[in-house]
Amino acid sequence: MPLKRSSLIYFCVLLLALFVSGTPLYSQSTQTFSTEPNPLQISEMRRAVYPGSGITIESTVVAGLYYNQYVASYQSDGNKIDALMSVPVGEKPAHGWPIIVFNHGYIAPSEYRTTERYVRYVESLTLAGYIVFKPDYRGHGSSEGEPASGGGYGDPGYTIDTLNAVAALKAYPDADPNRIGMWGHSMGGQITLRAMTVSKDIRAGVIWAGVVSPYPDIIARWHRIHSRVQLSREGQSWANSFNSWYEAASQRYGTIEENPAFWASVSPNAYLSEISGQVQLHHARGDPVVPLAWSEILAGEFKEMRIPYEFYIYENDDHNISNNFAVAMRRTIQFFDSHVKYAP
Repeated sequence: MPLKRSSLIYFCVLLLALFVSGTPLYSQSTQTFSTEPNPLQISEMRRAVYPGSGITIESTVVAGLYYNQYVASYQSDGNKIDALMSVPVGEKPAHGWPIIVFNHGYIAPSEYRTTERYVRYVESLTLAGYIVFKPDYRGHGSSEGEPASGGGYGDPGYTIDTLNAVAALKAYPDADPNRIGMWGHSMGGQITLRAMTVSKDIRAGVIWAGVVSPYPDIIARWHRIHSRVQLSREGQSWANSFNSWYEAASQRYGTIEENPAFWASVSPNAYLSEISGQVQLHHARGDPVVPLAWSEILAGEFKEMRIPYEFYIYENDDHNISNNFAVAMRRTIQFFDSHVKYAP
């Protein structure tokens, strides 16, 4: 049906008004995000320096027949960081004891105590002939500094503390600076994987129930998890920290959907081709905290890139692999012996 004369005149006037005002007929919203480097990016972490310091023995925890254990301290990023250091008793190898840096999982920083948790893990590794060094991380226990943002995932603070521990141990007289392994549980698994893509000093890593999937997977599962899952008070506090960090970061850099390149750049998974050594993974099929799928994803990435790895799945077990502890620890020690203690 042809337009009426009055309608045609109105339409022409409207077009002229839009042309004069510069208003587009169809608007397309474009949003640009910050390209400023973020300290969590692997490339930025590689540019940083991790000098460590001397190790100070603060107190003796155990003076035993088979090992001695101390609360020790060192410097990291201007903070005094405490650690639990366990040293075998016996004939020291010619070049010093091999080392395992032990990265614990998430524990509310205000509730963390140096000598609590992971007791039999540390003892098992020490009795196998390793100096075991468990950093408390900044803001934990008596360690100086503020806890890392995002419940431990929003800035590189804990990994920085771990890498400064590596540097401090390399200078420790009773340690072999060329034989360093790293063990991590849960959040400590993420720290271990990140450290191994930043530093070439770590010969091998063992990760139990690790948060080792790329950051987009982690965020997709944990962002606003409190709206889907009933959490404890500690869990709620952690979730609030994680949510606040991601929402602030996504405002600046874009969401995982809007700016996937940025979120890949903070994921150690994008740098596996340059990892410092082999990794052994352990995970329980029924883990209620960290999904088995995350270890499966990392194992798949290793397989696709033809990077040697080991992966063990445990049935009917929990986040700590409590029921299969003896088997998992035996495999852990055998792996460290092959790739750290007795490696060429």
